[in-house]
Amino acid sequence: MLVFSVQLADVDRGVYEDFTLRVAKHPSETEAFMITRILAYCLEYQDGIEFGGGVSTAEDPAVLVKDLTGKVTAWIEVGSPDAARVHAGSKLADHAAVYTHRDPAKLLAAWEGKTIHRASEVVLRSFDSKFIEAATGALDRRNQLSVSATEGTLYVELNGESFESSVRTHDLV
Repeated sequence: MLVFSVQLADVDRGVYEDFTLRVAKHPSETEAFMITRILAYCLEYQDGIEFGGGVSTAEDPAVLVKDLTGKVTAWIEVGSPDAARVHAGSKLADHAAVYTHRDPAKLLAAWEGKTIHRASEVVLRSFDSKFIEAATGALDRRNQLSVSATEGTLYVELNGESFESSVRTHDLV
């Protein structure tokens, strides 16, 4: 179990929060996937957000948001989910997003010609290629994480080390 004390300043969305995340890392989950999952959580942060079963629970996305009635309102995948999974998430929730630490062009190519519900509304975001790799090197069991997002740039400080990346949004259609 890794613990993250998070300071979030998402200037683009007007979200400023301090919170603690306890993150269980599944044995088959890479550190790059886990960091991307944590950043997706931060960049989608809102009331009702939680980690899904992800790697260990096939029916849950990596991150989801539920309203007070328990209805899933946001379905957030991480990595390189197949088109059928994105399709199902987009049908279930009002908002669907994918955050990838992989090459987004390869992901888009894999989805080409496949049915994805409301594909024009699904958000695909990626980070600079070396950013996630560098951030994984700063991980510890107890982590101090500062995440600032402004004008499409992500500034991260993790355990005293600073990293920066553009956050690119890619159109599915």
